[in-house]
Amino acid sequence: MQYRISPSILSADLNHLGEAVRTCEEAGADAIHIDVMDGIYVPNITFGPNIVAACRKITTLPLDVHLMIVEPERHIPEFAAKGADIITVHYETCPHIHRTLQQIKQLGAKAGVSFNPGTSIEPLSLLADDLDLVLIMSVNPGFGGQKFIPVALEKLRRARQILDLAESEAHLQVDGGIDASTIYPAFEAGARNFVAGSFVFNHPKRIAGGIQDLKDALGAQKSA
Repeated sequence: MQYRISPSILSADLNHLGEAVRTCEEAGADAIHIDVMDGIYVPNITFGPNIVAACRKITTLPLDVHLMIVEPERHIPEFAAKGADIITVHYETCPHIHRTLQQIKQLGAKAGVSFNPGTSIEPLSLLADDLDLVLIMSVNPGFGGQKFIPVALEKLRRARQILDLAESEAHLQVDGGIDASTIYPAFEAGARNFVAGSFVFNHPKRIAGGIQDLKDALGAQKSA
């Protein structure tokens, strides 16, 4: 069974960010997810390119940078230069989405697109050939610790159909409310890349325990 666990540092203790990132890698994480928010497209303000650069010095894991910002095309070059391996933009913020995806790839990063819970997934059929990653938001973006919105499962199933029809190898990722109870339903719906923040970083058994619980939830359910 192929899947990826991508802890989101949005929920990490920033006083010990280096230690948190290193612990994620040691615990078997597959990527580090960095949520960039501008206070305009979403109400929160989080990280900039320097956090990407800091993480790049700490880990060899892919840096999965999720731009929840307006006019992402203005900032993509700097995020790529600082070490982003994957750059995901929101469909809702890109009036010229194909151009933006091409920009990301020309800068040497993998290109992703994200869809909010209230956004139709159907435009994906026009984008599949240009994508390395499709992110289905299972919460409304802006804050960690939110509950999984069940409509995301329907959107994951439809996204999986579209990608399969296009014979796309793009990763299907889900972000928001992922924990030991929601990860397997998302897997069944077609997701193979799971972003988890609060569950990992606030886990009673710490980061390693959170990552292991997610893996156990997938393994136990798959074998049941």
